[in-house]
Amino acid sequence: MRMSKSKDPQNTGSNTKEMTSLERGAAVIRAFAKSLPDTPGVYRMLDDKGEPLYVGKAKALKRRVVSYANTDQLSLRIKRMVAQTKDMIVIHTHTEVEALLLEANLIKKLQPYYNILLKDDKSFPYIFLSGDHDFPMIGKHRGPQKRRGHYYGPYTNLAAVNRSLTLMQKVFMIRNCTDSYFEQRKRPCLQYHIKRCTAPCVGYVSEQDYKEQARMAHDFLSGKNQKVQKELAVRMQKASEAMDYEEAALLRDRIRTLTVIQSKQDINVAAAKNADVIGLYRSASQSCVQVFFFRSGYNIGNRAYILRHDESLCDGEIMANFIVQFYENKPIPPQILLSEEPLELDLIAQSMNARADTEKQDRISVPRRGDKRRVIDFVLRNAKDYFEREQAKESGIRKNLENIATLFGLDAPPKRIEIYDNSHISGTNMVGGMVVAGPEGPRKNAYRKFNIRHAEAADDYGMMREVIERRFGRSLREDKGPGSDDWPDLVLIDGGAGQLSAVLETLQALGIEDDVKVVAIAKGPDRDAGREKFFMRGRDMFQLPERDATLHYLQRLRDEAHRYAIGVHRAKRTKQIESSPLDNVPGIGAKRKKALLHHFGSARSVAQAGIRDLQNVDGISQSMAENIYAYFNDV
Repeated sequence: MRMSKSKDPQNTGSNTKEMTSLERGAAVIRAFAKSLPDTPGVYRMLDDKGEPLYVGKAKALKRRVVSYANTDQLSLRIKRMVAQTKDMIVIHTHTEVEALLLEANLIKKLQPYYNILLKDDKSFPYIFLSGDHDFPMIGKHRGPQKRRGHYYGPYTNLAAVNRSLTLMQKVFMIRNCTDSYFEQRKRPCLQYHIKRCTAPCVGYVSEQDYKEQARMAHDFLSGKNQKVQKELAVRMQKASEAMDYEEAALLRDRIRTLTVIQSKQDINVAAAKNADVIGLYRSASQSCVQVFFFRSGYNIGNRAYILRHDESLCDGEIMANFIVQFYENKPIPPQILLSEEPLELDLIAQSMNARADTEKQDRISVPRRGDKRRVIDFVLRNAKDYFEREQAKESGIRKNLENIATLFGLDAPPKRIEIYDNSHISGTNMVGGMVVAGPEGPRKNAYRKFNIRHAEAADDYGMMREVIERRFGRSLREDKGPGSDDWPDLVLIDGGAGQLSAVLETLQALGIEDDVKVVAIAKGPDRDAGREKFFMRGRDMFQLPERDATLHYLQRLRDEAHRYAIGVHRAKRTKQIESSPLDNVPGIGAKRKKALLHHFGSARSVAQAGIRDLQNVDGISQSMAENIYAYFNDV
């Protein structure tokens, strides 16, 4: 794999002043294509700032790239892209499959404007049963699946994983502790006493019996539900016949719990035993893609995605872009059922086989009839319903933004609203929070937190000044001032006239007081929701009717900023509570800290220890003992 870049994209031999932007872009592409071979690779189109406009892959780079120079055959969307192209970069690959994988990786990383973008930055959680220990543990897992063992999922949310794990422990009594914690135990922990573990750490269960517990858990998670229930029923009957009624009652409760787990599985589809089922519902320039996950014949969750794209794209191209990006960072399932056949299906299948554990010729299919098609139709109905709900939600947001523009005197409905709030307890752990909203709703990837460093304790005005100065001062230093994509059309401050004055003074000091529209929103008398007061520069305080829809929207924005700031504050406070004085001792890392705490029992005892006592701890040399003693005794 190697990369090349155009040397002088503007030196095309034409009089660029007399050319249109489309002609100039085509000339750049034509000149760049001259040096390209007809081999596989990935190309990037760049704008005048070097930012990526589009990432594409090609089996033959020269032919693919030069096709963009034939402007008469391009759609309006592609013409706009060509007109903005000022430079290009290409990466040569050995095969087209390698180019496809690299293309998906770069699209996710660079987020080019003209690509179909899948905004999916979170990996799915799994249930994990370890396979590298004599006494396997069960727990939740997110991220690369590198550890030896069994992974069950994916689940679409962590709450579902936690519920399943709790029920699994009640039934199979598998340990959920880490291996290091397991090795250190001298007595059984709470999990044993609440009958969720058989305490293998202290030998209360034999290795053979424990492995039988783990085997049954694996069978159940693998879909052999009836087999496991029959085994437990036989054991319950034997215990009853032996008049071991306590054991029989325990087994009865475990069988009931298994029944509860199975009753929560909303769909049981034999046709999609271990498959991802993907349905595409399309409406003009937007699509909704629903992904349902079936494992062992049961639906374990689903996730919906809204894609925005050019109207000229066909459904097959949209589906191809989606599945390539979706599986770029996720395990490949044994079977993928699609509602639409993606473009370059064979190439996509090759790339998935290259990444999957086992190669399958029919991994991807587009059912047209039978049980599998009925599953597809079910997923498509869900995609349509989700899309219509989101459209209704967006329509409501657009109406609220139009009302906000009228209410606050904006030239147009705001595309970016920033809302600020601070949080602290008596001046400790002071933080500021910024949340962002737009026509599509909350933009959580744009949220920012600010650790207050300079404001006086409990000085709300000083905290707001510091947050605003840091946020807008940084944008100005990075040349992201008025007119840039991340410059707000409206700033909402949780506070009253005092907070508004503090913010306006800060903006004036930065020289941008006329470039930012600022509104303060304060709770009314007795902090009653619905009686909020609004403050703006050059305007008297005003209120909105209690049942006004725009007021409710502004309240939700204010409450979201409040929620975020409190969350940041709590996280900071928790971290401070959990920190230890040993964390600040030079040369003390996690291993030495652990050894000291195990030996002395607490950080306070370490601080009171003498040099000789400190030397008795594994890993603590004389010089290190002297350093620790000096730190705590100001020597």
